[in-house]
Amino acid sequence: ALFMITLGIIISTLTVTSANHWLTAWLGLELNMISILPVITKQKHPRSTEAATKYFLTQAMASALMLFSSTLNAWQTGSWDITQLNNKLSCILMISALTMKMGAAPAHFWLPEVLQGSTLTTTLLITTWQKIAPITLLYMISNHIQSNILLPIGLLSILVGGWGGINQTQLRKMMAYSSIAHLGWTMAVISIAPNIALTNIIIYMTVSTPFFLLLTSSSSKTLQTMTTTWAHAPTATIIMMLLLLSMAGLPPLTGFTPKLLILDKLVMHKLIPAATTMAILSLLSLTFYLRTTYLLASTTSPTTTQSTTLWRLKPNYYQITTILTPIALFNITILPALLT
Repeated sequence: ALFMITLGIIISTLTVTSANHWLTAWLGLELNMISILPVITKQKHPRSTEAATKYFLTQAMASALMLFSSTLNAWQTGSWDITQLNNKLSCILMISALTMKMGAAPAHFWLPEVLQGSTLTTTLLITTWQKIAPITLLYMISNHIQSNILLPIGLLSILVGGWGGINQTQLRKMMAYSSIAHLGWTMAVISIAPNIALTNIIIYMTVSTPFFLLLTSSSSKTLQTMTTTWAHAPTATIIMMLLLLSMAGLPPLTGFTPKLLILDKLVMHKLIPAATTMAILSLLSLTFYLRTTYLLASTTSPTTTQSTTLWRLKPNYYQITTILTPIALFNITILPALLT
């Protein structure tokens, strides 16, 4: 069963990414949704059932909107081609549908709730792999999108992602808001420089994957339980601190690269007010990243923590973490730009 579900998730995403016809893309997204529902409901708990229901309803609404948008476009222009979304109304409806699919603001409400009801591994899947299909479709229609539609969505996502995450003590909800903020950066620039937007989302996935895997291996679900990580795995604690700072976009780390490139592009296109607003709003996200980093750092030896140490599981994720961590921390991606 697990093999079939995994195969369904992979094939459905690949179907969407390789599609030329709107109906093929829609079919891929539907298959993707059906495949992930059993993964969310794996835990026999009302919380996970609720999460799966919320996920299903939101995705079904987005799929219906997407189908309506593509049908309207085909009716007006006679083309089902994904790259030929020429009808203006269809374009706006499609952006709304894809925004809902990804969980960007203002259609973000389902994401923190769904992630809170899932396991850490499922959370990783939803915040990384599940974003590939809608981002690809957005990338394919980016030549028809006006920046004055996507820029406000991006700014709102960064604001919501920063503001929502500040008050969280649950790590899964905090990471959900972090995901919304990163999507905001992607959405803001995708109509101006789609390649940079794609770079941003790839780097976000590269940084968040080892972070989630380390959380899973240390069984940390709240900020309080994170304070006991040092006694269990000092190396993992240091890596987690650096990954959080990389997500925040601090200069020597990889997370800084896409933010710099995005701001550079916006300034080049005379969108200086938007670039300034994005830079200021990202300080909201920086607040909770730094708070979590401080929590991890302030409980390091010889300081003692008041929390009880957890019984820790040790899933064997170290190979993936070892491969992704250097990429997520060291600014390999900026080297070609520096060399030329």
